[in-house]
Order: sequence, then C-alpha cells, then structure tokens
Amino acid sequence: MAERTIKIKVLRQADPHSATSWETFGVPYEPGMNMTTVLQRIAADPVTAEKQATTPVAYDACCLEEVCGACTMVINDRVRQACSALVDDLLADSPDGISLQPMTKFPTVRDLVVNRKPMFESLKRVKAWAHVDGYYDLGPGPRVSPHVQEETYPLSRCMTCGCCVEACPQFSDRSTFIGPAAISQAILFNSLPNGEIDKDDRLAVLSGVGGITDCGNSQNCVDVCPKDIPLTDSLAKAGRDTTVYKIRRWFGR
Repeated sequence: MAERTIKIKVLRQADPHSATSWETFGVPYEPGMNMTTVLQRIAADPVTAEKQATTPVAYDACCLEEVCGACTMVINDRVRQACSALVDDLLADSPDGISLQPMTKFPTVRDLVVNRKPMFESLKRVKAWAHVDGYYDLGPGPRVSPHVQEETYPLSRCMTCGCCVEACPQFSDRSTFIGPAAISQAILFNSLPNGEIDKDDRLAVLSGVGGITDCGNSQNCVDVCPKDIPLTDSLAKAGRDTTVYKIRRWFGR
C-alpha cells in the first residue's frame, strides 16, 4: 500500500529584510500528528516536494502542550498553536494540504519565527505585575474571595501567544493600540489586592492613547483565544473602569 503523504506549504523568509516565497513539502502521514511534529519531520529531512534540498524551516516551540504560547503561527489562514493543531482535524477541513505562515502583526525574524516584543512592551505599559518586597517569607497574602477568584483565574491563563492581536484589526505597527491581551492583564491585576498599588497607573494607560478607546469591538480576539479567556468581558470592564477613573480625576480624586 502506498505511503500517504501530506502536502505542507510554508511561507519562508530568510531574514527580516528578505522577500518571502512559498515552499512545498511532502511529509509522510502518521496518526496523531500535530503541526510541531510535521515541522520536526521537515527539519529532519529538508527536501521540498520537488526533491530540491533546502534549509530546515525555522519555527518556535517550547512546552508542546499549549502553555507557553511560543509556537503561534497562521495555519490554514487561522492563527493558532502548532502544538495543539492536529493534522487530522486540519485535513478534514482542507484535504488538499496545509499552509503555514508567520503571524503578520509582528516583525518576522525568519520563516515562522516572529518577534513578539510589541506585546511585552504593552505589558510593561500597563504594569502587568505585582510588587514584592523581597524573596524572603512574606507570610500569608491578602485573602481573595471565591467570587473574585472565579472571575480572575480565566484571565491568568493568558500566555502572551499573540493570537488575539493577530486577529485584531486595530492592532498593527501603524497603531498605538496596546491590544486585548494587555488590557485583560491590566484588569486582572487591578482586580487583585496586591495589584491595588498601581491600579490608577494602569487605568491612566487604559484611558489614554492606545487604550480602550482604540478598541473597535470586532470581538475577533475572543474567537481565536486558545485559552478561552473572556477577553470581551475584560474590554467591557476596562471601558467602565476608565469612565469612573476619568470622573474621579475630573473631581480631583
């Protein structure tokens, strides 16, 4: 019986300044494959479907269990994680083959590797962290009610993968919009007792240039989030909280 081969098209780019071009590979099918496995097979035998030797495809991967967010790429025109994108599911929707492209909202480093620095800069802007006074035993932290825990835990699942900003029409290198991930993380830390100290600083960023008013409410972000984070809830809360913040500032409070 002839071996089944999967057709894989990859948009390649040698470096940030090079032109892009497509290369097609034929990868032997294996049950249970994900796209990271496919890229490993290409790296082990970097020969195109036309039998031309080439270089291994560059890609990011780390945890292989949809926790780190490193392997985000555009697969069959939809942004997702390579480690959780199963070949059988992809072929069911696209039996002729699978296409791989880097995310478009970040600078390409090489092939499928991008520089997600803009996302981390946005997290810096909203101070997406909790202050600590050292690494010694600080004793028990402030109590958090079960209700707040239920609201904030889903937000803590963010892995800064970039799916939400890739799907967001307002986020680009020509826009100052910080994106839904950073806004949601600001809401997360503002909801926790140990984040109170910087609450107004975060709201100042969210109510300023590139903040919540730049959101176009397309709701693409919540559709593509691999962790099912209720991003639209965070965006709505950011709108309410910044309105209250501006009123307080108006009255000098």
